[in-house]
Amino acid sequence: MRLILLGPPGAGKGTQAQRLVARHGIVQLSTGDMLRAAVAAGTPVGLKAKAIMDRGDLVPDEVMVQIISDRIEQPDCARGFILDGFPRTVAQAEALEALLARKGLKLDGVIELAVDESALLERIEGRAKETAGGARADDNAATLAKRLSVYRTQTAPVAEYYRGKGRLRTVNGMGTVDEVSAAIEKHLRAATEA
Repeated sequence: MRLILLGPPGAGKGTQAQRLVARHGIVQLSTGDMLRAAVAAGTPVGLKAKAIMDRGDLVPDEVMVQIISDRIEQPDCARGFILDGFPRTVAQAEALEALLARKGLKLDGVIELAVDESALLERIEGRAKETAGGARADDNAATLAKRLSVYRTQTAPVAEYYRGKGRLRTVNGMGTVDEVSAAIEKHLRAATEA
């Protein structure tokens, strides 16, 4: 099972990804983790990424796509994966589609967690209180506003890209964790039965 979870910051993508990993025995692939691992392993693409990052530049899409390409060939991805943090732009979504096509693979689901943005601040503040000393540095109102703005301009169009392809399934992300999980599972069952 190969999945993408979309949704604004604080929508619950991480929580739902962990549940999907546990339920389906698939791997959650974070672009940040993959990038750090490629650099640490000294792979050819990792060395290329390191040189780019050492200059203070952002890693270009083609390098990230190569890192993803290398990673999904690892044995732990044989049962599938959830992409976390990729694609963030339509160009990245197109590059991912091309990569999967070259490998003879396809996405089994693109799930969007739809949430009320005004309720996200409450959710983020609650998460900060729950984690207390381990709170994420980005769990505050000012950072959330900036992240939501970036999401709206760069990543929300990815949902439209997949909607246009008839592959996007939207779940109400405002329910309880269990309700959201059940709705995701319903969409995944329908996709695998189709």
